[in-house]
Amino acid sequence: MTKTERITWLDETRIEAEIAATAAGADKLRVREILEKASTLGGLSEDDVAVLCAVTDPDLVAELFHTAEKIKTEIYGPRIVLFAPLYFSNICLNECVYCAFRRSNKELDRKILTMEEIEAETAALIDQGHKRLLLIGGEAFPKTGFQYLVDAIERIYSVKRGRGEIRRINVNVAPLETDEFRRLKETGIGTYQLFQETYNRKVYEAMHPSGAKADFDWRVSVMDRAMAAGIDDVGIGPLFGLHDWRFEVLATMQHIAHLEDAFGVGPHTISVPRMEPAVGSDVSMAPPHIVSDFDFKKIIAILRLAVPYTGIILSTRENPEMRRDAFRLGVSQISGGSRTNPGGYATPVEEQAAQFTRGDHRSLDEVVRDIAASGCVPSFCTACYRMGRTGADFMDLAKPGLIREMCGPNALSSFMEYMLDYGSEDTCAAGEKTVAAEVATMEPKIARYSETMMRKVREGKRDVYR
Repeated sequence: MTKTERITWLDETRIEAEIAATAAGADKLRVREILEKASTLGGLSEDDVAVLCAVTDPDLVAELFHTAEKIKTEIYGPRIVLFAPLYFSNICLNECVYCAFRRSNKELDRKILTMEEIEAETAALIDQGHKRLLLIGGEAFPKTGFQYLVDAIERIYSVKRGRGEIRRINVNVAPLETDEFRRLKETGIGTYQLFQETYNRKVYEAMHPSGAKADFDWRVSVMDRAMAAGIDDVGIGPLFGLHDWRFEVLATMQHIAHLEDAFGVGPHTISVPRMEPAVGSDVSMAPPHIVSDFDFKKIIAILRLAVPYTGIILSTRENPEMRRDAFRLGVSQISGGSRTNPGGYATPVEEQAAQFTRGDHRSLDEVVRDIAASGCVPSFCTACYRMGRTGADFMDLAKPGLIREMCGPNALSSFMEYMLDYGSEDTCAAGEKTVAAEVATMEPKIARYSETMMRKVREGKRDVYR
């Protein structure tokens, strides 16, 4: 696909008609039929989602949330996967009006990390206890171009700190050509992630006046090139706050349907970032379409019903209370102990180089303790990617429920590894209670797997998974 070819799968007229058709509210009987349909774990249609977006009745919202919680528990159990972003740069050639990284912003301290600085950042993340990171930066590379990204990934994987290492690197960088995606796959990445920001063309044009990112079709078609190049797992998502959240959710459903039609499998993850204040951006201080906490919870719950086997990611844009609520409603992955400025882990400073303001400033250990105390299991597992359980193969295991036989034990063994190597006394105390409670709920065979794997970890073995 060239930069001038207009994509055809996005139907804005249909989305607007769906929103208009439900403007008067949602019919209770229809809503309950949709919730019952969702409970079978088969997902929902775009029309179903449009109806759920219109739900405002408190009783129906409670039923929506209850159904989302039930589905989340049935598919994912209590697991919450943890990762951290590693920003390699805040230099950007684009002019996104809501972003601190935009080219014309003079209020930002600019920096691009050297390979030595990337190694130092990686070491700092490993010392926190992280095993999985997201490599991300402004949409510009230094003089070495794409090779910089290849070198950075190789350097990150090479870093060892005692018993610690990064076992999975996900990547969020500017849209690439298909050949570049093939090279990216060869580096051993996990998921390629990129956000469309908004699926509304007119709003997109207003928010991206210049730079390569101004080309709507080039950006929205990026996952076609990534998947055509053999990258099985991709992550999508809008930036909530730029346009009507209902439009963005329905457009996301169209994007998912397109990928399923074209490649046989949809996105591995969907992220749900809300716009947060950014240095030097008036737009970010007053988002055009503010999403309330109430609507934000609805977004998470609706997505969990609509695409039950797709991971939902929540970043440190949200405060601890919202993150805690989101676990129950459908979120399955979160960042912890994050910094959004390049160099922020090895040399913590005032974040005048950050992309946005964080809502959660806690350390990874504090986040892990909170997850455990809430009855969830913090997971640092990276097994699926290394075992080849990606793309359609992952879905083939997930849909009949077979993946839980691996995920439950893997979560517990990776959490035990964290507690022994990095956890504070209070976190380990909370964690041991959570581990015992989780093992008690498992089927006998799965419990035995879990106990055997955790015993190996206690005896000194690391990276135990199945």
